[in-house]
Amino acid sequence: MSIRKVTDSLRALHARHKDRHRPTGFGFAFADRVDFLNREVWDEVTTNGSLFLRRSLLRVIEQHGPENLTTRYAIVFREAKAVAVVAAQIVTVSGAQLRREKGAEKRPATLLRRVMAPAAKAAGANLRERILVAGNLLSWGFDGIAFAPGEDPAAIWPGVAEALYRMRRAERLAGQTSFVLVKDLTAAQSGLDALHRFSYRPLETEPNMVLAIDPAWRSYEDYLSVLDAKNRRNARDQLKKLAGAGCTLEPLDDLTPHAPRLHALYRAVQGNASVRLVTLGESCLPEMARALGADFRCTAIRRGAEILGFVTTLRNGPTAIAYYLGFDRKAAEQGLPIYLRLLHTTISDAITWRCRTLSLGRTALMPKAGLGAKPEPMHVWMRHRVPVLNWLLRGLLGAVTHDEAPERNPFKSSNQ
Repeated sequence: MSIRKVTDSLRALHARHKDRHRPTGFGFAFADRVDFLNREVWDEVTTNGSLFLRRSLLRVIEQHGPENLTTRYAIVFREAKAVAVVAAQIVTVSGAQLRREKGAEKRPATLLRRVMAPAAKAAGANLRERILVAGNLLSWGFDGIAFAPGEDPAAIWPGVAEALYRMRRAERLAGQTSFVLVKDLTAAQSGLDALHRFSYRPLETEPNMVLAIDPAWRSYEDYLSVLDAKNRRNARDQLKKLAGAGCTLEPLDDLTPHAPRLHALYRAVQGNASVRLVTLGESCLPEMARALGADFRCTAIRRGAEILGFVTTLRNGPTAIAYYLGFDRKAAEQGLPIYLRLLHTTISDAITWRCRTLSLGRTALMPKAGLGAKPEPMHVWMRHRVPVLNWLLRGLLGAVTHDEAPERNPFKSSNQ
């Protein structure tokens, strides 16, 4: 690198340091619980935001969320007008959570484990890292920030960055918070240059797999009709295999009586992950169902009185979300196509709701591509509280890779 480039880089670093250490001109209201803030203001700003910014759902996370997670909130004001809200979470991560378990060698590592692996290896189980996340660790997508209708995000991102800076500084009484993450940003978000000025750096993660729902599809059968012969036959064979084993698909309207079984099935799937930053409690999904009402669906696969699998689907405006699921691994190992049938159930839910897209998440990319889902690139923007480590982090992030979604097309050639 030439002397001039080094000089320019140092000047830019100094300019970013000044940006971080002087007020942006915005005003702020901070709270530990969403109900401590003005309810009307919060609802007005989040009118077009994610369902994960609904106060009813945020209350569920506060009261029934993971034990290692706490919530923080901010409303950003320009003079007297509220222009943005931030729903953040502080998660405490241990070295044990960042280590791969036996049998996980072939599973891809998650973002935080790859970035923090050196520290985790050195500190082992003694490592305890507190991370401030602008977003929701119980979901994927742009679920932690909303801009008021009619506002230009590019002009407000500096206020969001200052809100996160103030949140992190306020946490010093509870313990040092080194990493700050903004998740999950896509090409739909604009004005991100402000995050660069505050020393945030983007890292592309595994993509969100998204299935476009054709407006002509009025039922699940319409979706099957556009699949090629092989994939349509496979989908129908799933139902035949389950019926032959005495299984039925049924909606669960009240999750509370089934909460222990659903939680056990969820843990059976979650326990197979190489890293588990957060774990839902037994009461979380039943409380979410109550909070979301008609925007929450749960379908179970039963064999007699026993539940072998379940899937939840959320309606987030024009997008359906294939949310948490769980299934009996022993039954799946015996040849029952439980997981794939659950995924197909979420397609039916999305069509029934007349949604435009189905968000399937960023795990199990191969089977989701087999449904016709396409990858939507996502980035996490992150920074460390120590400026020199941000310099090192920039180089480290450039070396981090992620799984790419496979190319698959299950549709007839006329529907490509």
